[in-house]
Amino acid sequence: MFLTISTTGTPERPATDLGFLLHKHPDRAQSFSTSHGTAQVLYPEASDERCTAALLLEVDPVALVRRGKGKGRGGAPDTALAQYVNDRPYAASSLLAVALSTVFRSALRGVCAARPERAASPLPLRIEIPAVPARGGAELVGKLFGPLGWASVEARPVALDERFPEWGDSRYVQLVLEGELRLADALRQLYVLLPVLDDAKHYWVAPDEVDKLLRAGEGWLADHPEQKLITSRYLARRWGLTREAMNRLELVRLAEADDTEVEALDNAVEAEAPADTGDEAGKPPSLAELRCAAILAALRDAGASTVLDLGCGQGRLVQALLKDARFTRIVGVDVSVRALTVAARRLKLDRMGERQAERVSLVQGALTYTDKRLTGYDAAVLSEVVEHVDPPRLPALEYAVFGAARPRTVVVTTPNAEYNVRWETLPAGQVRHSDHRFEWTRAEFHAWAGEVARRHGYGVTYTAVGDDDPEVGPPTQMAVFVEQARDEKDEKDKKEGKGR
Repeated sequence: MFLTISTTGTPERPATDLGFLLHKHPDRAQSFSTSHGTAQVLYPEASDERCTAALLLEVDPVALVRRGKGKGRGGAPDTALAQYVNDRPYAASSLLAVALSTVFRSALRGVCAARPERAASPLPLRIEIPAVPARGGAELVGKLFGPLGWASVEARPVALDERFPEWGDSRYVQLVLEGELRLADALRQLYVLLPVLDDAKHYWVAPDEVDKLLRAGEGWLADHPEQKLITSRYLARRWGLTREAMNRLELVRLAEADDTEVEALDNAVEAEAPADTGDEAGKPPSLAELRCAAILAALRDAGASTVLDLGCGQGRLVQALLKDARFTRIVGVDVSVRALTVAARRLKLDRMGERQAERVSLVQGALTYTDKRLTGYDAAVLSEVVEHVDPPRLPALEYAVFGAARPRTVVVTTPNAEYNVRWETLPAGQVRHSDHRFEWTRAEFHAWAGEVARRHGYGVTYTAVGDDDPEVGPPTQMAVFVEQARDEKDEKDKKEGKGR
């Protein structure tokens, strides 16, 4: 099993820096013991202009069988003869991936104290692997490596026998990758995709493989178009692990999205407001302030004392809730760790008094998945959240909030698309924020909210937030859902109490 990594350089930035990045000296051949054989690292060439590092893995087939890992596709045992006569010693597979992680452990993490700037920067790389089993052929190789930034992905099929071309091609390809990438990124891609292409692993896939996949896939797997195939094959088609990995990747994808809370509409309001002359009393409130006031009023009218701010962002509503003593328990939930960090700073959680700190907490979570931590609260708020969710994911959010968490009251605010024509700074046909997946008209919002209420046993009322234009309505529309079963029971209890 053989792999080479080559790069080019100049006298100022010599190619031999590759030795520093791999933590393997170009002047020495080095050997490393693995559980299935011996890995050797050597440099066929090493100059300022060009440097090539080679990893040679010599697999012991007998040792492979003795360890009880002679498995075929999907983990099914090979026949007795196939355990000793197979392609494992020659074709790149999970064996080579494990050798990469063992021999180039620091390089995979992007750690290089001697050349930190080189480790953090893209290098001109050429990676060659003579024989890669590709269940899916050259086309699949292109689909897997093509979206990852390589300038050239070449997968040349290997003939079954060059003497007999009529036999056609084997399932192996000669892989050549060229492009400018960080070395750590290139190694992580190989670590994941080599066993994916082979569609088999030489060892039992345990639950910790999910963590390995997410670590190696950091920065590229969450948005990869073949994410589902990669995850399934890497985890040997174990559905439970695949589902867990997919859920966690969805969290990563959402966390990496732009979670800035500054809305284009709010900016427009601020821009059109009178200049600040120092008299705060004469300055009209922004739409964000009007929205917050409307939400607080709805929560007070509902008699809520424990509140979830779902999609809390940078904590503006949580901060307002904390100022009102009637709200005894406040939980801010967001998928973005960065947003929660900003929220914690805004709230001064590290300097908050003990009694006040007991009232508030910030937790990470995706609103499209059920979460036991969110049950048992009086009210939940989805303020300017639903429009950030892809339409196919809205049913999942609906069930997670109204079906699973099921607070007595749910307050939802969202932009009114009809009002957009009133904003001179907003080009026609554009949404108010680059991350908005859609914006509803009043009729569309009422239709969605009405169906949600019907399906989950809530009543719903609507409130205008901001200037209610007679032609196009308000800039923000708000729906307040109240669980009907509990509401009817409370009314009955009140009547019975009056009767007694």
